[in-house]
Amino acid sequence: LLITMSSAVAAGPKKLLVVTVTKGFRHSDSIVVAERIIAELGKKSGKFEVDYVRTDADMAEKMTVEALKKYDGVFFASTTGSLPLPDTEGFLAWVRSGKGFAGAHAASDTLHDFVPYLEMVGGEFKTHGPQVEVECIVQDDKHPSTKHIDKTIKVFDEIYLFDRYDKNKIHLLLDLDKHPNTKEAGHFGIAWCKSYGKGKMFYTELGHRVDVWEKPWYQEHVLGGILWSLGLAKGSSE
Repeated sequence: LLITMSSAVAAGPKKLLVVTVTKGFRHSDSIVVAERIIAELGKKSGKFEVDYVRTDADMAEKMTVEALKKYDGVFFASTTGSLPLPDTEGFLAWVRSGKGFAGAHAASDTLHDFVPYLEMVGGEFKTHGPQVEVECIVQDDKHPSTKHIDKTIKVFDEIYLFDRYDKNKIHLLLDLDKHPNTKEAGHFGIAWCKSYGKGKMFYTELGHRVDVWEKPWYQEHVLGGILWSLGLAKGSSE
C-alpha cells in the first residue's frame, strides 16, 4: 500500500496548458473568467494544475515540441485567428501521441489557415446570430461532460454555426434540433468529442458570456471535458 501511495504522489496531478492568445476578436471578459475558473476546477478536483500561454512570447517558450513534453494537455479558451505556434504540425502530432485537447467557444475560430487543426476540432466557426436562449439536448448521458445535465439544458449565449462539421466524424454530447435564431428544424452541434490518434479532443461552443462560465453546470461540463481529454475520466468517443 505504501508503494502504491508513494507512486501516486510521485505521479502528481496532470499539467494543463491554458491558451488564451488571440489574433482576431478577443473575448476579453470571459477569457479572464475562464482562466480563473479552469485553475479553480483543477485545484478543487486535485486532478490537474494549470499553466498559461497568454502572449506570443509565452507561446514561443511553452509550445515548442520540446516544451510541450512536460504537459499532458491544452485548453484553448476562446483563442482566435492565426496563432504563432512554433510548430503547428508538431503541436498536432503531440496531441495525436496521446495528449488531451480541450477547447471552448472561439477555439473553432482559430487557425482558419491550417485545415488539419480544424479537422482535429471537428468544426470551423462560420457565423453567429444575435445571442439567444437555446435548449441543448444531451446526446450522451454517461460522458463526464454531460452526465450531470438532465435531458436538456437551457442557456443564453452566442451560438455558432460551423463549416467543416460532420456529425458522423465526432461523438455528439450536446446539440440543438432547431436553428438557434430562426428556430427552423435541423441539427446543430453544440459540444462533442473525438479520438485524435491516441489523443482525445473535447470541444464546447458555449462560453461566450461571463455568466455562462459562472454557472455550476457549465463548470462541471468543462471539468468533465478536461478530465476526459486527460484520460482521467471514462467516456465514449465513438
